[in-house]
Amino acid sequence: MSSSAAPSAACVWFRKGLRLHDNPALLEAINGSDTLYPVFCVDPTFYSPDVIGGNRIAFLLESLRDLDASLKSRNSRLIVLRGSPNDVLVSKMEEWNVSKLCFESDTEPYAEARDGRIKEAAEALGVRVFSPVSHTLYDPNVLIAKNGGKAPLTMQSFQKVVDKAGPPPAPAADPPSSLPPCGAVPSGEYLVPSLSDVGYGEEHMKESNKPVEGGETAALARLAKYMADEAWVASFDKPKGNPTTFTPYPATTLLSPYLKFGCLSPRLFYAKLREVYNRRANHTKPPVSLYGQLLWREFFYCASVGIPNFGKMEGNPNCKQIDWDTNDEFLQAWEAGRTGYPWIDAVMTQLRQEGWMHHLARHAVACFLTRGDLYLSWESGAKVFDKYLLDADWAINNANWQWLSASAFFSQYFRVYGPVSFPKKYDKDGAYVKKYLPVLANMPAKYVYEPWTAPADVQKKAGCVVGVDYPAPIVDHATIHKTNIQRMKAAYDRNKTMNPSSGAASGVKRKGVEPAR
Repeated sequence: MSSSAAPSAACVWFRKGLRLHDNPALLEAINGSDTLYPVFCVDPTFYSPDVIGGNRIAFLLESLRDLDASLKSRNSRLIVLRGSPNDVLVSKMEEWNVSKLCFESDTEPYAEARDGRIKEAAEALGVRVFSPVSHTLYDPNVLIAKNGGKAPLTMQSFQKVVDKAGPPPAPAADPPSSLPPCGAVPSGEYLVPSLSDVGYGEEHMKESNKPVEGGETAALARLAKYMADEAWVASFDKPKGNPTTFTPYPATTLLSPYLKFGCLSPRLFYAKLREVYNRRANHTKPPVSLYGQLLWREFFYCASVGIPNFGKMEGNPNCKQIDWDTNDEFLQAWEAGRTGYPWIDAVMTQLRQEGWMHHLARHAVACFLTRGDLYLSWESGAKVFDKYLLDADWAINNANWQWLSASAFFSQYFRVYGPVSFPKKYDKDGAYVKKYLPVLANMPAKYVYEPWTAPADVQKKAGCVVGVDYPAPIVDHATIHKTNIQRMKAAYDRNKTMNPSSGAASGVKRKGVEPAR
């Protein structure tokens, strides 16, 4: 820029894209700018222990600290604002005389509404807005347009649309080693907060036992580690896995939290995968391959954009309308891991303690809550997962819950995960259960998945008397799941009568459905 040109200040708003690599919003912000304000807004809508658990917030704060460190290494820093972005971000743009606002596009309903208001306010101030798509491999709206204006409803049809679209864009270039300065921002202000700063007490700090550390640095290191094992990458087959394995951690990438927060670009992930595949002609294919897991992520994002009211049952044309029960006692028992079924309770305990569990474990507890045993709405389960999961993603979470409840995408409602029989296939001794439910540590393996069947003297000797030390089952799976299958059949029949085209994606077998984890 010539010395006679007017000074130009840009603001890059980090939201999901908490990274420097493959960040077109950042590159546009520094293009022609004398001053750069890298901003993150702590939105009070989300920072509440009742809404989001300590593990996920801790992961986010770690990611912000890592981002701040990376920016500082490039002559910049992260500016953390507190309050509604519609207020604080707009106010600061005016104060800093910003001429350009850049941020990654977001398709979640809350984000779309928020970003729309901010864009209007920015344009009223004469601020140019640039909001590229970089959180997904493809722009979901482009894929929908290529499918005749409708979201594909099966993976098979989605893959055909992707084939038409061709390879996704290559990752954007890395930013230069020195970024424009931040201007007159006090060095001791606008710092990354601690858990306590955002309202999380000592109990939430103690509960943080997540399996991975947040941030772009950790994400890139983890990606490099897995891509280095080319034989593992080439043979990856998602359905094959042990949901009771905890040491070493389950043989999945655990990259989904980084994708969720934007610490890792899906386009970089894809590019690194393609390099391996080019060297390994014999590799697994979608939907079970690692590339397939990225495609599932894209598929669910596309569905969430193209299907109205995607995050709920009512008004969702692709979701069957089912007469779910309402039972707060059952819901609380399920969330707290107090159903009386050790496998279910151990999985839910791991979720609360670590913000994580194996994808097959997710399937089992989701089935138990909905069509399998408790017959409660998938919307309730989605809220609990959204609270605790490190990788909770609005599109993927809601899609998986609709799938596992047989409300959409999957129609084999009669295939139910047995809370006793299913885990026995993987862990006959119950080591996983005993890890997360210490009260059952001394229960003989014969009874560990159904302790209520143990004789009284065995329970007493094990220090786990059912009904005293550990709850009795809140339902009888052997009978209730049969009743619920009939209720689901009746619900399906009603949906056919009300809407003959309902469930266009029915009959799809669930195979490798979860995004990369």
